[in-house]
Amino acid sequence: MPQLADVPSLLITRAWEDYALLDSGGGRKLERYGRHTVVRPEPQCFWSPRNPAAFDAADAVFDPTDEDEAGRWRFARGALDTFPLRWGPTRFTGRFTPFRHLAFFPEQAANWAWMSERVARRPGLKVLNLFGYTGVASLALAAAGAEVTHVDASKKSVGWARENAELSGLADRPVRWIVEDARKYVAREVRRGSRYHGIVLDPPKYGRGPTGEVWRLFEDLPGLLADCAALLADDADFLLLNAYAARISGLSLAHQMAGALPGCAGRIDWGELALEEDGPDPRALGLSFFARWSV
Repeated sequence: MPQLADVPSLLITRAWEDYALLDSGGGRKLERYGRHTVVRPEPQCFWSPRNPAAFDAADAVFDPTDEDEAGRWRFARGALDTFPLRWGPTRFTGRFTPFRHLAFFPEQAANWAWMSERVARRPGLKVLNLFGYTGVASLALAAAGAEVTHVDASKKSVGWARENAELSGLADRPVRWIVEDARKYVAREVRRGSRYHGIVLDPPKYGRGPTGEVWRLFEDLPGLLADCAALLADDADFLLLNAYAARISGLSLAHQMAGALPGCAGRIDWGELALEEDGPDPRALGLSFFARWSV
């Protein structure tokens, strides 16, 4: 069985050219996406903001209407649509979605960097990216030299991912874009005897597949993770799991992963992903939990 790290890791994403967490507090966070400043709800920011006036001057503010993250955007100077962004070798489009997200998750930059470094040491790795969304992780992997299979249940999201590949100049890289329920695809790959050197899982707490399949994290993750373990090649390099559910922890993800990999050596690191404010005496905001096995 893999060795579990004795202590958690805190993976901090700091500001880069096209993104920054500028301030937080009062249940909200103020961010910069490209040239736009954006205010989004964040209940765990129950401290006080350092510059309340900056929140009032934001270009866009998300007002939630329910607990499922739905709501509407208010724009200070006319409606904003899409805008270009960049991280490392990838270029992608930011979008004001109806669910407070802007078509990518900036705290995941810590995982993009980790995976890219591993692939760069072993170009040609076959990597499966499940719940791939708009493809930034897939494109970071492809740019580093991986052969990627990108799976997402949303046809719209996969379409955006293809557009991002074009923007990044990576449309000719070996990436397969697949619209399908992750569980169905993985089960079929197990039956086929397919193998991968790396697997990425970034599932939502709740979701629906293209033909009405229902995904519930706590009920469905154990079976999916077991099937993913069966897809790992003998010389596999990594398995990365990320989750946003409030009732989960990095340690619980690590134990779930270890149980799915009883015959594997290697190590499982676990912990939390966070964004750090850009400025003096920065505060860090934890946003998701992770466990990652590697050799």
